[in-house]
Amino acid sequence: MSLLEVDTLSQAYGGSRILRELSFTAEAGKVVVLLGRNGVGKSTLLRTLMGIHPALAGSVRLGGRTLDGLPPQRRAAAGIGYVPQGREIFARLSVEENLRVGFATGRLASVPAEIFELFPVLGEMRRRRGGDLSGGQQQQLAIARALCTQPSLLLLDEPTEGIQPSVIKDIGRVIRRLADVQGLAVVLVEQYYDFAAEIADAYLVMERGEIVARGDGVRMEADGVRAMVAV
Repeated sequence: MSLLEVDTLSQAYGGSRILRELSFTAEAGKVVVLLGRNGVGKSTLLRTLMGIHPALAGSVRLGGRTLDGLPPQRRAAAGIGYVPQGREIFARLSVEENLRVGFATGRLASVPAEIFELFPVLGEMRRRRGGDLSGGQQQQLAIARALCTQPSLLLLDEPTEGIQPSVIKDIGRVIRRLADVQGLAVVLVEQYYDFAAEIADAYLVMERGEIVARGDGVRMEADGVRAMVAV
């Protein structure tokens, strides 16, 4: 049974249809990679799943529970963790204070040791301000903060953007561990094709607010996905 079920989801802004009847699923322990050129609606889809943008039509279910109409904080409490494009960490707060923001769902009293096992650099810098971290460290902090909500589904919006290759590899290992060991469902928006192909269990390609191709991650090259998303 799929953990996330999206059925004919549509979203509009200013009278323009941004998402057009999207339907897909995400299973626990699997990584679904969402690809497409700029401006096709990928980030809008994640924000709609998180409840930041209201859906025009369609349904979103998580673990059999309908989330339609719920605000972001209720969706976080239901089990969705979200890492936005641009990270949106709190620059003046320390690393540990940023992580404690993830306690808003009320499930934790302290930062789990596992967070610092996944991201050792955050343990070393837990008292430093978020704004003093490098871009790659800030991205790790943003992912760690989302994990502090103890989600069953993790939404990631371009986690490799502007990050050095060594940190990209670290983030890839963490994502695979979250899926393979902890059983999270992951939906990942990504522009970096090689990273996407390496990590994907399944792929979706979007054009003009629609899903135009889908398949198994191991089939991405054979299915010609690289050409579909090339600028």
